[in-house]
Amino acid sequence: MGGDKENLDLSDLNASLPAAAAALSAEDRAGLVNALKDKLQSLAGQHTDVLEALSPNVRKRVEYLREIQGQHDEIELKFFEERAALEAKYQKLYEPLYTKRYNIVNGVVEVDGGNDEPASENAAEGKDADAKGVPDFWLTAMKTNEVLSEEIQERDEPALKYLKDIKWARIDDPKGFKLDFFFDTNPFFKNSVLTKTYHMVDEDEPILEKAIGTEIEWYPGKNLTQKILKKKPKKGSKNAKPITKTEVCESFFNFFSPPQVPDDDEDIDEDTADELQGQMEHDYDIGTTIRDKIIPHAVSWFTGEAVQAEDFDDMEDDEEDDEDDDEDEEEEEEDEDEDEDDEEEKSKPKKKANRSTFSTSYHRRAGHKEVLINQQIASSSRTVVVHSAT
Repeated sequence: MGGDKENLDLSDLNASLPAAAAALSAEDRAGLVNALKDKLQSLAGQHTDVLEALSPNVRKRVEYLREIQGQHDEIELKFFEERAALEAKYQKLYEPLYTKRYNIVNGVVEVDGGNDEPASENAAEGKDADAKGVPDFWLTAMKTNEVLSEEIQERDEPALKYLKDIKWARIDDPKGFKLDFFFDTNPFFKNSVLTKTYHMVDEDEPILEKAIGTEIEWYPGKNLTQKILKKKPKKGSKNAKPITKTEVCESFFNFFSPPQVPDDDEDIDEDTADELQGQMEHDYDIGTTIRDKIIPHAVSWFTGEAVQAEDFDDMEDDEEDDEDDDEDEEEEEEDEDEDEDDEEEKSKPKKKANRSTFSTSYHRRAGHKEVLINQQIASSSRTVVVHSAT
């Protein structure tokens, strides 16, 4: 059965690790890796204890169930392989469309025909009449997204106006994906491309191993991730020059400097590890938001249509949560009524017990019917909203 703790193969457990824990298991993080191994050894021991506590007949059935699970996992692996191949196929079909988008956004080509509709009263007169392409396209698209808007500071915006395109691609060795940010020549940094790479232990789960960002070559005095503070010297001080202090500040460009774990495992305590897990989860959330939402649907984020779609989805989720809460309240009321009726049954003569029981049963049915009606009304309301939106 392979229950020896010493023979535990950690590679077999990668697929079941949560992303936050696996995010701390990079090869260069010896301290956290050892702690993770100890934890897995402990869990494996608990798993073995559970099986050993079963009777031989039950244990035999569980072992057979594990064989079935193994067959399931083999099929699932084929699904992941075919899905990756399918995604690669359609990624090639998307590329020509992304190229057309790039050319229009950056003014490489002009759109034929144009729009003959009269300009609205809110249209800016002459502000972008002579502009090439679509100004601030990627900046606006990212600022419209809730996750990314929290990362973009006001001082970042002048630099992000030079962003020409964002692309992503899978990488095979090691597994993962990368994001490429293409910038026009700008007064902030020398790089024409900033890259963020995510190395995955298991791309399909996904389990993050580590993230690597491009080192930005800032021009002097233009580093948006740092804030320079100047303090006047004290009176009577021999040094008349102001004291200069540099502090790290919030910036979208911190995205290219992902959190790192100290090499010395003695510097890592439980609170630090938890904080790093949170930072890495957040960093990965930003990366997947850009990959899965912004890049494929950029114009919808630019116009704000994507926000409306997400808000509608959130509204549906809230309605479903409200319905669940109503059902819970109904059940609680029914339980309370049932308890009250039970107490009445005990205090009243047995002859009246049938009437009391019937009354409770009817109340339950009436309450259940009311819930169903409310659900139907809520469903009808959602249908009307969807219909009107289309």
